[in-house]
Amino acid sequence: MPLRLDPSFREQLADSDHPFVGMWVCSGSPLLAEVAAGSGLDWLLIDMEHSANTLDSVLQQLQAVAAYPIAPLVRVPSNDTVAIKQILDLGAQNLIVPMVSSADEARAAVAATRYPPEGVRGVGSALARSARWNRVDQYLQESAQHVSLTVQIETAAGVEAAADIAAVDGVDAVFVGPSDLSASMGLLGQQTHPDVTASVEKVFAAVKAAGKAVGVNAFDPAAADAYLAAGADFVAVGADVALLARASEALAARFIAADGAARASY
Repeated sequence: MPLRLDPSFREQLADSDHPFVGMWVCSGSPLLAEVAAGSGLDWLLIDMEHSANTLDSVLQQLQAVAAYPIAPLVRVPSNDTVAIKQILDLGAQNLIVPMVSSADEARAAVAATRYPPEGVRGVGSALARSARWNRVDQYLQESAQHVSLTVQIETAAGVEAAADIAAVDGVDAVFVGPSDLSASMGLLGQQTHPDVTASVEKVFAAVKAAGKAVGVNAFDPAAADAYLAAGADFVAVGADVALLARASEALAARFIAADGAARASY
């Protein structure tokens, strides 16, 4: 029986009447991914770059969130052809590729998502969840329609090359990472430094001029609000592990005496 895949992140952004707001899922837990998927947020970022996520855990999370009206994106660990092939074959339709600082690097990411002759993706759809084991009609011929590619600008060099990166055919969106960008600019840990925010907004202008969607990571609510006002098409405003860390710290601060002498029961 022929099956249909979900609309890509590219299509969902284009059809939305509001900027997409989402969060990271870094825990590797399908349960937490499902909890987040039912939150009412627009998108989830399942991270493989800075977390313990594996191919198995990503597969389980994609399966767990599939029943919910939320767009899952998977950030691959690096701009690596083999890694991208494997994650696409798991059934990830929406990828974020980190640390893209030039048009050539963007073109390499695009090639990894496309079958020959347009790219270098290995052909294994009969064996893979991506095509639902050949139950998606014309998957090989139409795979580019099912996949969206977001590249992440995270360096000063990437900021300067933003227009060229956004102009690459096959790049659907650009996501700015202020944390690594601030480090690249010699401002480690100062994601909201005026020079960093100015660089982020410089990327916004270049990407929008190319007619592509642009997003940013902004856990600081004030920064997120400012970036939305500046025209961000999508923002990430939290992470499962960060939410748990801050909430558990708040519990400790509320219920444990300053001298550590007492703990509240539940």
